[in-house]
Order: sequence, then structure tokens, then C-alpha cells
Amino acid sequence: MPPDPNSPRASLLDVDDQRLYVEECGAPHGVPALFLHGGPGGTLGTGAYRERFPLERVRLVSFEQRGCGRSVPHASDPATSLETNTSQALIGDIEAVRTHLGIDRWIVNGISWGSSLALAYAQACPERVSGLVLVAVTAGSRHEIDWITEGVSRIFPEAWDRFASHAEAAGVGYRRGRDRLVNAYARLLDSPDDHVRDAASREWARWEDTHISIGTGGLRRDPRWDDDRFRLAFTRLAAHYWSHDCFFSPPLLERMDRVAGIRGYLIHGRRDVSGPAETAWRLHRAWPGSTLIVDEADGHGGRSLGEHWAAANDALVAVQRR
Repeated sequence: MPPDPNSPRASLLDVDDQRLYVEECGAPHGVPALFLHGGPGGTLGTGAYRERFPLERVRLVSFEQRGCGRSVPHASDPATSLETNTSQALIGDIEAVRTHLGIDRWIVNGISWGSSLALAYAQACPERVSGLVLVAVTAGSRHEIDWITEGVSRIFPEAWDRFASHAEAAGVGYRRGRDRLVNAYARLLDSPDDHVRDAASREWARWEDTHISIGTGGLRRDPRWDDDRFRLAFTRLAAHYWSHDCFFSPPLLERMDRVAGIRGYLIHGRRDVSGPAETAWRLHRAWPGSTLIVDEADGHGGRSLGEHWAAANDALVAVQRR
């Protein structure tokens, strides 16, 4: 019986002082493709993303980013420094994975934060990208970060009041209306005090569940938060990246000329309150080779977006195999 192409082939890759968890699946000699997970601080999860690729024709590569999942050292450990955890370092990690696997060019996919990272990688290494699929599109700009941490308070004022009140009471010098809330949480989540970090991570997780609730059919708790290790790493890394404007300087939108020759898809849900469709629209306007798909019924991920996602990969793979 031939091996199941959906069964991942896992390995660990040493890069600098990191050990990255890498997975491959699909056809070993198929069209190379890369998937970048969300976050910052997410994981590959259950592997549902594999359903968005024609694995009988694709050599699919994915990895868990610095500090996340099965990669080490892990950001949930306060002794793990985040000094070298930057977007530039992650781009270097992607290149290290590509070189290690002997891949020349690949179709790069990213969802949510992963879409920002995919776009940043394509801008840094356009000659290595044969196509882009960006889902639940973000660009890591200060405008987007301030919206998701403060602007959404206009829609969820009660929940945001709790989120901000925790930072005000925590003794890190935060005052609403004068300081960036994300900076206060970055300090709290980097605290050496376990109780401070745990409390801040739980408040961040509650806010996260709130602001995605419109597009996902109502407020519900993400069961991943019950895993302390996951919750602490996710919230710490998200606050770290967002408090530094995702280390994108200049902003990604100002460097779209770098991807002018790359074919790509921007797939976004109209009901995505966390990341309004404005970002996808602005990127599309600045990127002549892109196709914009806005799903009127979906939010920050969902079944409809998944169908558009799979169709985009089918189209890009078909072009590569001609």
C-alpha cells in the first residue's frame, strides 16, 4: 500500500540557537508549497490546513515558528529571550528550511499573521516565490495593531474596558488614552512573575475570543487557551511583535513593488472585525498581479474562506505544472 500523502513527515532543523519543527507531506516530487501559520505564536494545530492543497500534486512544507509549538526554545518559558525573535529572523528561518530541503521556488501560503509573514518573505526574496495565497489578510501595520487592541472597543466596549482595566491595575504605568495598551501587555507578558504573566495571558485570551466572535457565529472560548504552555507563548509573542509593529520597517504596503511580478490571491471575510477588509483592498490596489476575493458571509477564517483558499492553490499549482 502506498504511503498516505496526508501523513506528515516530521523533522527538527537547527537554525542559529533554535530548533525548528518542520513537516512535509504530499507528493515528494510535486510542486513545492509552504504554509505559514497564524499568531504570532500559533502552531500547525491539527493539520487542517493540508486540506487546502492538492496533495497528490504538491510537496507541502510547514514549520512551527520560533518560540511556538514543538520548536525550541519555547516562548512560554520566561527564560527564553525574545531578542532574536523578529520578522527578519523568521524570514531567515524560512530560507534555511527552503535551502535545507533543496527547494528552488515555492508557492507560499499564509493565514492571518502568516499572511503578513508570507508577504514580508516574498518582498525579501521575490525570486524564491512562484505564487502567493494570503488568507484572512493582515499586513502587521501600526494602524491594524491599534485597531485590534483598542479600536475594536467601539464594538465591544464592555470587554475592552475589562482588558484595559487589567493593565491599568497591574502597575506598569498604563493609562488609557495616553499610552498604547499593547505596550503595557508586552511588559506584563514578559514579567518574571508567573502570576503576573498568567493573569495577563488570560485577559488577552478573553479579548482575542471577543473580537473574532462576530465572524465566527458568536462568543466562544477557544479550547487551546486551556493549554497554559500554548496560551503563554501565543500571548507573549503576539504582544512582543505587535508592540514593535511586527518589525516591518518600512511597512509592507510601502514595498509592494517587490512582488509586482508574482501572481497571488488575497482572500478575506467581510465580517472579519479583527482585521477589516481595508488591508486586503489596499494591498490589492498596490499589487497588479493579485486577485482579491472578499467573502461576504465569512469572518476571520471559516468554511467559505477555506473553499476559496483551496481553489487558489489549485489554480497556482496548475500553472506551475504546465
